[in-house]
Amino acid sequence: MGSLSGLKNVQIIILGLCIAGATIFSTFVLSKGVIQFKRLTEEVITVTGSAEKDIVSDYIVWKSGFTRRNPKLKEAYTQLQGDLAKVKKYLLSKGVKEDEIIVSQVETSTLYKKNEKGNDTNEIEGYLVSQVVEVRSYDVEKVTDISRQSTELLDQDVQFISGAPEYFYTKLPELKIEMLAKATENAKARAEKMAASTGNKIGAIRSAKMGKFQINAANSYDVSWYGNYDTSSYDKKVIAIAHASFAIEE
Repeated sequence: MGSLSGLKNVQIIILGLCIAGATIFSTFVLSKGVIQFKRLTEEVITVTGSAEKDIVSDYIVWKSGFTRRNPKLKEAYTQLQGDLAKVKKYLLSKGVKEDEIIVSQVETSTLYKKNEKGNDTNEIEGYLVSQVVEVRSYDVEKVTDISRQSTELLDQDVQFISGAPEYFYTKLPELKIEMLAKATENAKARAEKMAASTGNKIGAIRSAKMGKFQINAANSYDVSWYGNYDTSSYDKKVIAIAHASFAIEE
């Protein structure tokens, strides 16, 4: 009986040692895994990359207007209708297509006589009527030239006022994908150089965030937190920004 009891005690001791060893080993493995996970999540390098490209506008919006002033409203409208006919005939003769012309509704203002202090009285002096004509076209160069020549309408007794053309680029969705890919590549290259300076390497990308798209005049590098979209220039410069974080490997 004594020998059997001693054998059981030995077995219990061995089992306890095995459990203790297993506990120590599992704790070591778990702690090592936690350390590795912590390094993977915390030891990162965050950089900002950029890319730029020169583009040429492929769409133009040009607004112009004309007015008439007359003591009689009906006569003012009649004169304005004549002016509209002259403007449309002029644009069509220059090669603008009918479906590229948008004519706004007529706006009417009542003009009152002034008193000796320069204030309006209740007596009507006349009426001011005006209308806006808008040209939207993919033929950017042609419409730009017409906008510069349009003062010729003054010779036809049209009180014509030409606005500054607005220039747009219609392939922005495709361009954004291309530019953001290049900006991310630039961010990776910067991260690699920064890591190499400390004897490390970068690993997998941990996060990426698109910055604001900047579309400026060709000679401008303006950057704003809400993004730029210049419409005053025919030639433009596009700047894409990307923020990325990479894991660091020793």
